Amino acid sequence: MGIKITGVGSYIPENIEKNSDFNQHLFLNADGSQISSPNSVIVEKFEAITGIQERRYADRHLVTSDMGAFAAEKALTDANIDPETLDYIIVAHNFGDVKYGTNQGDMVPGLAARIKHTLRIKNPKCVAYDLLFGCPGWLEGVIQAQAFIKAGMAKKCLVIGTEMLSRVIDKHDRDCMIFSDGAGATVIEETEEEGGILAFDTASYTFDEAYYLYFGNSYNHDQSKANSYIKMQGRKVYEFALTHVPQAMKACLDQSGLDIKDVKKIFIHQANEKMDEAIVKRFYRAYRMPEPENITPMSIHKLGNSSVATIPTLYDLVKKNKLENHVVNKGDVVIFASVGAGMHINAMIYKA
Repeated sequence: MGIKITGVGSYIPENIEKNSDFNQHLFLNADGSQISSPNSVIVEKFEAITGIQERRYADRHLVTSDMGAFAAEKALTDANIDPETLDYIIVAHNFGDVKYGTNQGDMVPGLAARIKHTLRIKNPKCVAYDLLFGCPGWLEGVIQAQAFIKAGMAKKCLVIGTEMLSRVIDKHDRDCMIFSDGAGATVIEETEEEGGILAFDTASYTFDEAYYLYFGNSYNHDQSKANSYIKMQGRKVYEFALTHVPQAMKACLDQSGLDIKDVKKIFIHQANEKMDEAIVKRFYRAYRMPEPENITPMSIHKLGNSSVATIPTLYDLVKKNKLENHVVNKGDVVIFASVGAGMHINAMIYKA
């Protein structure tokens, strides 16, 4: 018996925003002064550090819950289950439904309720709730789903990560180039097969670190103070992630009883290519091993950072053979790991 991902799906918006599209932006420092470097240099340095070449923005008529429903439909079809048999719908996001032209999130009703409505599920015993946990939200939702199943409270759960970051960015902040839109979804259920979720580790560091990512005013001080945008202390986030994410990955691998050599793939939150590479290297260094080639699939170059959607989208791409040179076969051991606002981290060992 194993609690496994039996279906996966994603929604990747069609609108491509290339790095060159930011050449016309007025980038400012936090104090409102203009950055001295030309935009071409700013963009070049950004790509060298993050690895991001382009990102996806959703169509104007769509909102976050729409993308989540699209991904959910694909996951349910992939799992070949009747939506009416779902016990839980867990939707990870951070900003609610943000309509085009605004940056105000609409969370009443919650996105899980909206997605259940869109899927036309009648069963009132299918409980739908939202999970706000920063970028690690989707993975935390999977951890909660397996807990419900293990406790006998559920048999089938739908876990969705969906985010519309393009509408909560400050266009005068060069960090805006990191963020994108998208959604990923997974069906979690108990199966007769062995494997599935073997171990996990979660932690919340809030004493000093809670506001490394936060909502703040535009760097353009002429804009209304009533509007807030996503902000981050990039260096602190980077240093935090490099310290704590490898520790979480090692903790749950050791808990699983498996050997480091058993790991075939690492699905890590796609936030920054250099950061992700450093995290994986530190993880293997803890076992006094070099990082194997081709161990970490990457989607960030073309899709950017879509927060809670990055890992399920990445897993969907690999499972559907849409990412060159990466596959997950039955029986393969993989690690999922994420870090984000809170500051929260989590990791999970999974046997496909």
